[in-house]
Amino acid sequence: MSRRDAGWMTAAAVAAFSLIWGYNWVVMKRALAFAGPFEFAALRHVLGTAALFAVLLFSGRPLTPLAPGRTALLGLLQTGLFGALVMAALAAGGAGRSAILTYTMPFWTLAIARVALGERIRRRQWPAVLAALAGLTLVFAGGRPGGSPTGGVLATLAGLAWAASAVLAKSMRERIEFDSLSLTAWQMLVGSIALVALALAVPERPIEWSPYLVFALTYNAVLATATAWLLWIWVLHRLTAGIAGLASLSVPVIGAAASAVELGERPGTIELAGMLLILAGLALLSVAGAARPRR
Repeated sequence: MSRRDAGWMTAAAVAAFSLIWGYNWVVMKRALAFAGPFEFAALRHVLGTAALFAVLLFSGRPLTPLAPGRTALLGLLQTGLFGALVMAALAAGGAGRSAILTYTMPFWTLAIARVALGERIRRRQWPAVLAALAGLTLVFAGGRPGGSPTGGVLATLAGLAWAASAVLAKSMRERIEFDSLSLTAWQMLVGSIALVALALAVPERPIEWSPYLVFALTYNAVLATATAWLLWIWVLHRLTAGIAGLASLSVPVIGAAASAVELGERPGTIELAGMLLILAGLALLSVAGAARPRR
């Protein structure tokens, strides 16, 4: 394969997982018309887990879990807590706003890594951090008059949970060599069990089985979990983490744009300015990461 063909394939993979993950914010929001947030979170992750283990089985990847204790903790954070908070945020607020605020995850990662791993925030990262903090302030300040900030708070907490799981995964990889897809499948299995327990414990209205709910669950299991994760891992093997992160910035943008078109969500001027500042901060952070030599 020529370098040009490889470049086109990588670009196509980036576009594919960005569209899949970006549009999924609308899919998840619309699915809440037919199921409670925790029930849908449990269903989509159980099916997603089954899809990932099917991929592991047919691809010949290792099935044995490594570091079971830490993998279980990762599952509780990355799938259990994060999945519950994302769906609760969507139930309480807009899909576009939730997507942008959840993607503040890299900034919380810097803060947690500073405390847990002793990693310093580098000078070129500070403009990105300050832009994100200013954007976060504007998003909450520019909310609709009389509107509840609950959805925004939950989405921000989801980003925080995602960041904590990222730091944990990084510390695990410094000690043990993992297959990324195998680790994802096992941690998702643990998180799915926690979500099923949560769905059983919290009373929600009965599930209304509709064609759209079946579509949403299929979309999450086949596309948003199995297909998009394979594409993401494939891209990471061909690009530096910083460049891949920069490419993935289109995910929250697509989520916000799709929610505006399909759901009619229109942020106010101040809120929109805050969203743009957060995205600018993410871009600056990714550029700083791309400038580092690949390890």
